[in-house]
Amino acid sequence: MSTTKSRPFLLDFEKPLCELEARIDQIRELAQENNVDVSEQIRELEAKADQLRTEIFSTLTPSQRLQLARHPRRPSTLDYIQAISEEWFELHGDRGGSDDPALVGGVARLDGIPVVMLGHQKGRDTKDNVARNFGMASPGGYRKALRLMEHANQFRMPILTFIDTPGAWAGVEAEELGQGEAIAYNLREMFKFDVPILCTVIGEGGSGGALGIGVGDRILMFEHAVYTVATPEACAAILWKDAAKGPQAAAALKITARDLKELGILDQILPEPSNGAHADPLGAAAILKNALISNLEELFGLSPEQRREQRYLKFRQMGKFLG
Repeated sequence: MSTTKSRPFLLDFEKPLCELEARIDQIRELAQENNVDVSEQIRELEAKADQLRTEIFSTLTPSQRLQLARHPRRPSTLDYIQAISEEWFELHGDRGGSDDPALVGGVARLDGIPVVMLGHQKGRDTKDNVARNFGMASPGGYRKALRLMEHANQFRMPILTFIDTPGAWAGVEAEELGQGEAIAYNLREMFKFDVPILCTVIGEGGSGGALGIGVGDRILMFEHAVYTVATPEACAAILWKDAAKGPQAAAALKITARDLKELGILDQILPEPSNGAHADPLGAAAILKNALISNLEELFGLSPEQRREQRYLKFRQMGKFLG
């Protein structure tokens, strides 16, 4: 069996596990063809595979987690929305002449609760990525997001955002159209909303592009996602004039869910299925749905004033120096 054909987007650290799994499948097929009982050997090899899987995914470096966060088959915002919601209806346009495909959103029901869902959307292949600008939203995208969030606040619908972007679009045209102002305006307005806001980092949370939809009552993050002030490659290019030192920068930036939980940035780390979310998208979606419903139930117990106050204090306390 060719591991390359069965796993076309295989990461380097996954190869030993993939080769062992392929060997198990090959032995099982040969045994069936020759009517030989190898159940005991299969059990031993499967136990070895489970142990190897645990060793690999429990000791990943920040750079390796970044590879998982950027995996081409990792579930996207639309994948999760369609898997966890009912009656999803996408809404378009910022009412200013733009409809950015890099940031999508709309109305839906989550376990019967009317909600507004929105998030960054990357592509599945090169053509789709180009069309969606690799998930890097323009000013129009953030203004569309704000329009949807204002709609949610007006009609008392919780806001669920999904973060997955290397950063906001940094092109000259984006600056001409007010990229910084659009993101800053979103930050200010999100602190004012009365309704519950849940923000989940589902893949790559980068720079102000992530923050533009990242102010919430609760910040959730998948265990192999990353959240950072700048991409490790950009950081390395700035500090060491060498983008190849990205892995060193990734370690220094504290981009992993565990690091961010310890720093008080995150409220909850969502476990991923074995081999990562890309290996079992529906399993990852079920984990996300349960977490969102659980957090919403808690936030519904608070008044709008309590939510606003706690949201403000939550972000004010970030970045405190320890004496």
